[in-house]
Amino acid sequence: MANVLVFHSELGLTPGLEAFADLLRDAGHTVTAPDLYDGQTFSTLEAGLEYAGEVGLETLEALGVRIAEQLPEDLVYIGFSLGVLPAQRLAQTRPGARGAVLISTCVPPGAYAYTWPAGVPLQIHAMAEDPVFVEEGDLDAAKNLVESTAAEPGGAWDGGATLDEASVKLILYPGSTHFFADISSPDYDEDYAHALTASVLQLLRGIDDGIED
Repeated sequence: MANVLVFHSELGLTPGLEAFADLLRDAGHTVTAPDLYDGQTFSTLEAGLEYAGEVGLETLEALGVRIAEQLPEDLVYIGFSLGVLPAQRLAQTRPGARGAVLISTCVPPGAYAYTWPAGVPLQIHAMAEDPVFVEEGDLDAAKNLVESTAAEPGGAWDGGATLDEASVKLILYPGSTHFFADISSPDYDEDYAHALTASVLQLLRGIDDGIED
């Protein structure tokens, strides 16, 4: 089974994030979901961002990296919003990554590395009209990341039947909420949260079966 490291969003290690991690555990995967907020949780993006700003985004990202360094290298990194920062950095720069899932945020190519590592499957999930994702440049960053990878062996924009045919996917859902996958958030959308979880579990099954991207 896959080893998975999940980083929480600006809201902190919410019950919704823990529920997502438990779903992956129930499927047999080993999941680590660290608390970067030292027990703090928030109900809004604004409140969470204020706290993250006080602690320092670079400090939180570095903490995520230090936590990963205590774990095996063969990790699948999953980041929700703020958690994308350490997840994407580790997937692009730490050897041994088996895959990555970026949810509601994407960092432009070049921030950590100019290319996505060959053979590492990637899913980017967001709502198509989420103003945070669209207006703050994350959608453009996601498209640029996918396009920069599509020319690599195994890369494909539209996906395929196997991980080898679809190493990178940008998946946009109808809607405009940011925390649609967190059941403890007012943003939660049951249908698309289930779709995201199913997609992640399919990815993990493929990795577990030894399919390479």
